[in-house]
Amino acid sequence: MQGSHIPMTQQVNNFARVVQLMRRNFRGDANALQDYLSKCIIYSGMGSNDYLNNYFMPTYYSTPSQFTPAAYATALLQQYSRQLTDLYRLGVRKVILPGIGTIGCIPYELAMRNSTTKSRCNEDKNNVINLFNSGLRQLVDTFNNGQLSGAKFVYLDSYRGSTDLYTNRRSYGLEEVEKGCCGVGRNNGQITCLPLQTPCQNRNKYLFWDSFHPTEVANVILAQKAYNSNPNLYAYPINIRQLAKL
Repeated sequence: MQGSHIPMTQQVNNFARVVQLMRRNFRGDANALQDYLSKCIIYSGMGSNDYLNNYFMPTYYSTPSQFTPAAYATALLQQYSRQLTDLYRLGVRKVILPGIGTIGCIPYELAMRNSTTKSRCNEDKNNVINLFNSGLRQLVDTFNNGQLSGAKFVYLDSYRGSTDLYTNRRSYGLEEVEKGCCGVGRNNGQITCLPLQTPCQNRNKYLFWDSFHPTEVANVILAQKAYNSNPNLYAYPINIRQLAKL
């Protein structure tokens, strides 16, 4: 259905069907197909919507009352580990796993802050998502230290990257880091960009496109960091350029 969400498990199943179809291109040569897949770099992002559209919506979901923040992060990572292991069994050997950015600092969250709040961002929510981030980095270590032989997983520190974009915004040519380029209400964050709405004139000066998502220029900067940065800074344990050469 148009507009429907595809769960991660279903996405893995869809990939499995694609791998099955690819066998025709390799004339049934399983070794050749495995060699091809082992050279592909898979980017697998998960977690943001699990928090934004579930855990941080207690009015609509009972998840926050059923799980402590630590227990919820553990549950997500256990399921994610199974899904990534399934990708490995399908032949995947190079995987990029981005963490979650500073959800507490997006225009949607800033729009809900009141003038008496000392912190600019919702640090309570940032602390919650960092439980997932630290667990994801540990999962990368577990996979790389022999659990999935022959594979290489790379963790992207999206939290550090998005923090750097805000802190050093002028060096990146960014001027507006709290409002969305397109949206409605305070910080253009109370309602996301609507159909036929006129966005800001120069989106290259904005950190955020709408209530939730970074602009293209912000994503390009983060991608460059992941590709070229010193290992352990934004990409761990190696950067993407090094991963591509393996």
